[in-house]
Amino acid sequence: MSSFQVQSTLKRLGQDIRVARKKRRMSVADFCERVGVTDKTLAKLETGDGGVRLETLAMALMVLGELHRLGELIDPAKDHTGLVLDQSRLPERIVGKRKRTSKGAGPTPSRSDEIDDEGSTF
Repeated sequence: MSSFQVQSTLKRLGQDIRVARKKRRMSVADFCERVGVTDKTLAKLETGDGGVRLETLAMALMVLGELHRLGELIDPAKDHTGLVLDQSRLPERIVGKRKRTSKGAGPTPSRSDEIDDEGSTF
């Protein structure tokens, strides 16, 4: 039970794996041996069958020299939606801590009260 969008993406992925295998001039038998699967499992992978194990996909990508692409699939630094959500959660205003004062005394001088011509003190 999957959506049309998922099915078409898996089908395209399977076709891409088949093309990559052929470009590398690897026979079905040789590729199956390297991946560690039967020709029936490879046929399922190359047709986009959703029942193929993730490990089989990973092994196929490794044999093709493309395993790194699976590791980058959901890189948080490239997750546009996640980055937008993080941005929307930022506070609009940050309120600093209030300074304590003693009765009758002025505010306690802090490092930030010092004159800093270079702007290096926060």
